[in-house]
Amino acid sequence: MRFTAGIDIGSTYTKALIRRDDGEIVGRHMHPTGFKLAEAATQTYHRALDEAGLEPGDVSYIVATGFGRHQDRLSDVQVTDLTAAARGAAALFPNTRTILDVGGQTMKASRLSEGWKVKSFRLNDKCAAGTGAFLEKTAHYMGYNTEEIGPLVDTSKESIPISGVCAVFAESEVINHLSQGVPPADIMHGAIVSLVGRSVQLMKRVRMEPEYTLIGGILRFRRMIEVIRDQLDAEVNVPRGDLVQFTAALGAAILGHRRLEKRAGDTAEATA
Repeated sequence: MRFTAGIDIGSTYTKALIRRDDGEIVGRHMHPTGFKLAEAATQTYHRALDEAGLEPGDVSYIVATGFGRHQDRLSDVQVTDLTAAARGAAALFPNTRTILDVGGQTMKASRLSEGWKVKSFRLNDKCAAGTGAFLEKTAHYMGYNTEEIGPLVDTSKESIPISGVCAVFAESEVINHLSQGVPPADIMHGAIVSLVGRSVQLMKRVRMEPEYTLIGGILRFRRMIEVIRDQLDAEVNVPRGDLVQFTAALGAAILGHRRLEKRAGDTAEATA
């Protein structure tokens, strides 16, 4: 029995996942990244090992991904988050053709080929209004923390338009709505609709094709999924539970198994 690990060093959270060669996920952990990326990766990985009941020597191969992947001191190889997300999404939903990944600091849309290779992609990492940070800033301004976004917006009766194309202008709209007595839940709902509008435009730029798979930390909010489904007028795939945040780490671990298989094949060929 062999184990591989995927470490996804994201801008907001670092995720580590350990996978057995029969496909079973035996351990995973998530921790805020902070500014010491290598330390966050090491700490998160060792917590995942503890959950799996494994020692570092039990893991045969480690693949790092995410924006901080080059800071990792544990990995055998690094791959882009687009590649890792594609492999993880395809493992969960084999018919995936378009991926929307909404994280704290970036939003990415990618279209896959039949062999689950990234065929085209677009990123929105220049303005906070097009990332999960916009939702978090909106919530914090109104006195709510990130984990309260989901329960808050679930109480919304209507969506209040947030039309600003810049985070600064959008924040001014939020202030104006609050001064007029608009319920925070409806403002939060409007912020989600605004973010989804940008995400759908990004998907159109990669010439999206069904099936659609949604991943990333912001997709843990049920209302976000509902609004995307409505705007696409199509069904969407969403990994269950916290796997929506671990998809790239899962993909990295799967790529680790592929590397081991290739290495074994090359060794057998050389021996023959």
